[in-house]
Amino acid sequence: QVQLVESGGGLVQAGGSLRLSCSCTASGRTCSSYVMAWFRQAPGKGREWISTITYSGGTTAYTDSVKGRFTISRDNAKHTVYLRMNTLKPEDTAVYYCAAAARPYSGSIPDSLMDYWGQGTQVTVSS
Repeated sequence: QVQLVESGGGLVQAGGSLRLSCSCTASGRTCSSYVMAWFRQAPGKGREWISTITYSGGTTAYTDSVKGRFTISRDNAKHTVYLRMNTLKPEDTAVYYCAAAARPYSGSIPDSLMDYWGQGTQVTVSS
């Protein structure tokens, strides 16, 4: 069983930055053995995959709309995954979720394949 708790969301002006954190607590297997991903859901839209990071952090992937602006990372000693978001735009406004997958996925992952989800954190970017 895995529990994920996101934090770090808030209100920021366009062009600003935020860093989201996802704290992981696991039983049975360690958090470092899960592939982690960030998703977001804007009002009236479906959930969108943003980024993936593999077990050791050696491989990352991003959706095109955030490439060059967002950076995913993980600190397995702290059981935490991060999403650094720079040059934020109003269209980045959404609830951001972290998720964990037990299988060794990489790249874009359909949300249906993720095994565990956090409760989400709101990011609002004003113009």
